[in-house]
Order: sequence, then structure tokens, then C-alpha cells
Amino acid sequence: MSTTRASISLWILLLLSLSPPTLQSNPTVCIIGSGIGGSSVAYFLRQYSPDSTPILMFERNAVVGGRMATVTISGETFEAGASILHPKNYHVLNYTKLLNLKRRKPSSSDSFGIWNGKKFVLKTISARSWKVPIVEKMVSLVNSVYLFVRYGFSLLKMQTFVDDTVERFLNYYQAVEGRPVFESVDEMLKWVGLFNLTTRTLEDQLIDVKISPLLMQELITLITRINYGQSIYISGLAGAVSMAGSGGGLWAVEGGNWQMAAGLINRSDVELHLHEEIESISYLGEYYELNSTKGSSYACEVTVVATPLDELDIHFSPPISIPKRKLQHTHATFVRGVLNPVYFGMDDVSKIPDLVGTIEDPDLPFTSISVLKQHGEKDFTYKIFSRKPMADALLDDIFGVRKETIRINWGAYPHYKAPEVFAPFVLDGQHLYYVNAFENAASTMETSAVAAENVARLILSRFFSKASLSSSNLKSSTSAGEQLHQDL
Repeated sequence: MSTTRASISLWILLLLSLSPPTLQSNPTVCIIGSGIGGSSVAYFLRQYSPDSTPILMFERNAVVGGRMATVTISGETFEAGASILHPKNYHVLNYTKLLNLKRRKPSSSDSFGIWNGKKFVLKTISARSWKVPIVEKMVSLVNSVYLFVRYGFSLLKMQTFVDDTVERFLNYYQAVEGRPVFESVDEMLKWVGLFNLTTRTLEDQLIDVKISPLLMQELITLITRINYGQSIYISGLAGAVSMAGSGGGLWAVEGGNWQMAAGLINRSDVELHLHEEIESISYLGEYYELNSTKGSSYACEVTVVATPLDELDIHFSPPISIPKRKLQHTHATFVRGVLNPVYFGMDDVSKIPDLVGTIEDPDLPFTSISVLKQHGEKDFTYKIFSRKPMADALLDDIFGVRKETIRINWGAYPHYKAPEVFAPFVLDGQHLYYVNAFENAASTMETSAVAAENVARLILSRFFSKASLSSSNLKSSTSAGEQLHQDL
């Protein structure tokens, strides 16, 4: 008799352990990823519908921020991931004001050169040694004349191409009452007239606007290699966004851009699960069951994936189908020391430009080398971008002195290839959403925020039946945002 009772007790315990997680009285939204995309979804959900809906967020790392991260060298902090923001990135500008964060100019290059592996095919003049405003302005004017002589009116055509793309993108900041909620990336891009840029290469687009081959092969290639680690054969919209990221007025957050994600999470009343990776997502009819590496299960009526799925091993049940996509890996190597001028055919390190970019050549071992900070006459902190890891032997050739070295391998952004094919925002036709579907158009902090805002509105309209999104709270937040845009 006692054996029978013990068996029954074991069966009851087993059944209890297999029972689904308890559903909460309010629908739960679960967000996978704590970068700018995930934190923005949480923020906009609260901003547009400030109710008591629980929001759970899962981050596999020990800190928030995703690809916004910092690195510390000799006690000083530098951006290691997403590092620059455009003056017309209105969502992140709003975040900095909302969170009382300080903006700063990113470490700028006083001079730049384009290296072909043997010599500098272009090198601007440096004003580093003078530090006199009038001299710096004269040097800047001389460099502008030099670039115009080399590239001619193609420089103006390039700027017009970029400005037109930016102006179209600004439509995403229109008041929500007159702006659709987009079910797909294609629809979202077509609404502002940017879809066609994703169907052809940047080279094809630039040929159409009659930009000279020399400018494409040198300066524009330098820009796309630095910003996306790729050539002018990337898709046109990604290329245009990359070029916009090389203009004036660029900025970053003092102390690290990751603070935007941290601040939005704090303000959005999120239940944050750090160092917890989601291994599986199963749709069970009324909710999704998320199982984590910690052996925990969570019931979520709405689930948002806000991290690239390309290199994650999440098991979906039922399976989902998205276009195959490769991530472009960028190796960021930080070095405290001084470059070896002999490697660059120079007799003194002062003659090496602050930014050394490269042409598209598979034999070149790095994409760019830039000065982050000068500590002394022959003591600098550098950041190197490359498509492959930088071996110690190679670094010893490039550097005369190397005091400290830190390496980071980023699965940074998609490998762009026209025509682009986009994953859906709604992965299963139910309530499983994918913010990073938009990354195949362009990958920046601001494009992630724009995609996140659309996904938040999509959730509210599809799950919570708030089709018009015209609550008094929404109108007040929108007008405040519009006013900020005008001030800027």
C-alpha cells in the first residue's frame, strides 16, 4: 500500500513539473535582447500604452546594450561597438534628452589617408601641431580644395544622393495619426520611397547619378569599408546610410552609447533577466513558452525577438522560416602604443594620418586604423577594423610599440547583397515579432529604434486591438517629439 502511494506521489510531482507555466492575469510581453532594438520596443510600448502589462526582457550577456558596448584601455573608456550617431537621428536624440545624457563629439580624425598597401593614394594635410583656430580653418579649406580638384563635382552629386535618402527617411518621424503601421519591411520602405535602393548595388546607384569611378573606388569605398566592412557592391540603401554616417555633426553619448538602452529599460518598468539565454520558443495556442539556459520557463502572450537570429540557435516550435543571411564580422582591435612609420613608408609617425583607410583589396590586412586618443608625443590609443583577426606578428609589423592590445569579434551587421530579401516583422502570423528584419535595409542604432517603434505599434494594433493608437498619451508624446525635432 505504501509503495502504491509513493508511486502516485511521484506521478503527481512529475505531472506538476511538466505542467505549463502559470499565465498572469495581464498579458505578458517578452523581449529577447537588450540592445537599442529591444529597449526601444519596451519604451514605445509603455509610451503608447502605459498600462500594467508585464514586460520581461532576456539578455544572454551580463550587461545590457547588445552591440553598443565599451572597452577600457589603460583605465580609459572607448566605444567598442556602435559608436556614432547622425544629427538627424531623432529617436536617439529624444532618448538622450529624456534620460539626461550628455552628447559629445566622437574622436575625430584631424587628417585621413587612403592606403593601397604600398603608398597613400590620397592624404590630407594635418593641423594637429598648430592648434590655432585660424590655421585649422585654413588647413580645412586647403583640404576641401584638394578633394574638389581630385573628385570634382562628383562630391556634390554624392552629397545630394545622401541628402535625398536622409530626407525620405525623415518621413518615419511623422505624427502617428497620419503614419501607417507596417506589416512588412518592404511595405515600410516603399512608403517612403526607399525600397528601390535595396534592389540594386550602391555602385549601380552611384553610376546612375553620374559619380566618378575614382570617387567610388577611393573615398566612397573607404567609407563603406569603415562603416559596414564591405565594398561599394553592397545594396544601395545600406551604402547611402553608410555615407550619411561620414558627414558632419556626428555625435555619441558621453560615457557610452549603451546608456541609452539601460535608461530606456529602467524607465519602462521591465523585469530584466541578465545572463539568461532563451533556448526555445514554443507556441502553445494561447501563449508562447520560452525556455532558458537556466532551466526556467516563461509564458508570454507576445514575444519579440530583438537580436539577429543569424547566429543564434533558438529552437522554434512550430518552425519559422526566414531568408538565410550571413553576418559581416568586423574584428575591432584596440592598441595602446605607436605605429611603425616604416610600415607606411614614412620616417616619422607624425606624418601618418589620424585615419588610415584602405581601398578594396583582399590582400590588405586591415580596413582602417584610427587614432582614438593621443596621450603623448609617441603614445596613442588606436582602433583597427579588419575582416580577419589581427595576429600578433602582423601587429608587431604595424606598430613600433605595443603596450596593450584588446580584440573584439563583432557579428556586427548583415552582409549586404542586392536585391535584399527581408524577413517578416511577424514571424509566425500570430504574435512572434522580429525587430531585426529591418537590418537588411540598413543597420544603425537609429534604424533599430525606427523598426522597434513600428513593432511596438504593430503589437498594440494586432494584439491589444489599439488600431488607431490615438490615445491622449500618444498624442502628447508625439507632439513633444515633434517639438524636439523642430528645436534640433
